[in-house]
Amino acid sequence: MPEMPSKLAEIVDEFAAAPRDVVLEMLLEYSDAVPPLPAQYAGHEGMEQVPECQTPFFLRAEVTTEGTVHTVFDCPPESPTTRAFAGILAEGLAGATPEQVLAVPDDLYQRMGLAQAISPLRVRGGTAILARLKRQLRERTN
Repeated sequence: MPEMPSKLAEIVDEFAAAPRDVVLEMLLEYSDAVPPLPAQYAGHEGMEQVPECQTPFFLRAEVTTEGTVHTVFDCPPESPTTRAFAGILAEGLAGATPEQVLAVPDDLYQRMGLAQAISPLRVRGGTAILARLKRQLRERTN
């Protein structure tokens, strides 16, 4: 059975091992890891909105010709926590195969210890982002 991408596993372990009082700080560092939105998605054309997020959040997952996953995220800078979820996924899933992404546990953010650091509503939003990403990949690989 495929395992989640090693880069993402490292991020999860880093968070899980971190003292509770620095988890939020670590999380917010990832809000800067979201690549800028490519021009062809300027109007969110072809992207899916994640209504579970309290802020406007859009995503798209594609499989490249090399067989790796390419993610596109858009979330306003004034929502650093939600942007951080995108940053973690953008960094952690870079170069991963669809199988590896589909192997990412649905309770990813709980495993990282974020349930103690941020509101359940935000954790739910992050979980919804991952679920929609996986669904898009399943649709594109079937």
